[in-house]
Amino acid sequence: MNKLIQLVLMAMITLGFGSIANAQSSGSTKVVYHIDDAETQGLKGLRNIRNHLDVSPQTTIIVVTHANGVDLLMEGGKDKKNNVEYAPLVGALKSRGVKFEVCEMTLKNRNLKKDQFTMDADFTPSGVVRVADLQYKDGFAYIKP
Repeated sequence: MNKLIQLVLMAMITLGFGSIANAQSSGSTKVVYHIDDAETQGLKGLRNIRNHLDVSPQTTIIVVTHANGVDLLMEGGKDKKNNVEYAPLVGALKSRGVKFEVCEMTLKNRNLKKDQFTMDADFTPSGVVRVADLQYKDGFAYIKP
């Protein structure tokens, strides 16, 4: 009887792990890119996202910006080192399904207005809370370029 219980338990465990593996492989990957400094992360992050989608186009990607990272989504924002404007790169990624979010707490702290941002930007009450929720509640992988 003991061996029968062990065999049944082993079968249940094996089937359970198989179900988990199948569920993970059948769903698309979800990733949050966290940008808090456009000057050091902006261009690199946008290129990482483009490359990510080139290899894995079904990936769900949300970019959350806060602090100096919101500069990535401001009208006229550009990479100072390379003099590359962010807007065309952001627009191209948005057309591929990437969602860009700006922290409203940062707006308040930096005295910025929503109309200073590109049309490609959405807003979230707190960038840090949003990143945490996406990771913990929604199962997003975390990348900080």
